[in-house]
Amino acid sequence: MTDGAPATGDPSSADPQLLVGGVPVARYVLAPDLDGRHGPRPYLHPVRTLAGTPVTDALPEDHVWHLGASLAVQDVNGTNLWGGRTYVRDVGYTWRADHGRIVHTDWEHRATDRLEHHLHWCDPTGAVLLTERRTLTASAVPEHPSAWRLRFDTTLTAPAGRDVTLGSPATNGRPGGAGYGGFFWRAVAAHPPEVFAGAFTGEEAVNGGDQPWVALRGQGRQGAAYTLVFSGLGPGDRWFVRTTMYPGVCVAFAFDRTATIPAGASRQGHYQVVVADGTLDRATAGALVDATR
Repeated sequence: MTDGAPATGDPSSADPQLLVGGVPVARYVLAPDLDGRHGPRPYLHPVRTLAGTPVTDALPEDHVWHLGASLAVQDVNGTNLWGGRTYVRDVGYTWRADHGRIVHTDWEHRATDRLEHHLHWCDPTGAVLLTERRTLTASAVPEHPSAWRLRFDTTLTAPAGRDVTLGSPATNGRPGGAGYGGFFWRAVAAHPPEVFAGAFTGEEAVNGGDQPWVALRGQGRQGAAYTLVFSGLGPGDRWFVRTTMYPGVCVAFAFDRTATIPAGASRQGHYQVVVADGTLDRATAGALVDATR
């Protein structure tokens, strides 16, 4: 695992940076040189609070294919774009030669507060399963000076001649609420973090829910407190959360049933994360989601 070097904001560097008020808050690793079994894809890492506390983890020993904040799905028409072993019904997790990759193709806009580009979701042969247009924006939160907002907007489009089905270990038969895959944030925490969503508290209560937002409160490896507030569930999406095995939050596309993008059609996602220094209470977390919509 790595926290990465401090971002510089240099727009000519290989990995673009996002800044808020001149403060580097995230690096976007555009074309990682990774083992194909890790599901190579663009990802944000390190993401930091305005005070500089890292709040993402990448390549952790427990799940090496967890890459900061990224878009990743374990089953896209049979291709593993998440990384790691594939869950096979009646068999379990199995290493298979089914790993694809998500690759950047071209830029539409590149600045220190907004990145907009096109990507291809490819199968193991390099054939394109989906095309994507993605926009990342970073902005201040005037209502809370120690917080900033990340927006992650995406449009996934299926080819004209083929439906594309998105699945998860859960839809492939794994029990226990393992419906992960979608917009996933692997957090970094010195101790198991707290998670809550409205009146619900704890991993068991929040996992699989469809509350408007989820908050994760943790401590960085140096002890500094932070709070992440996630929002942006789309129709049929559910929250996948982990706090005990590892700290992570996912807008899950196929939590308990597959999702299909019809041939020639698109699926849109609009995800938001408020990244705050300190420990936010429920009322403040909810108010910040409302204020930054």
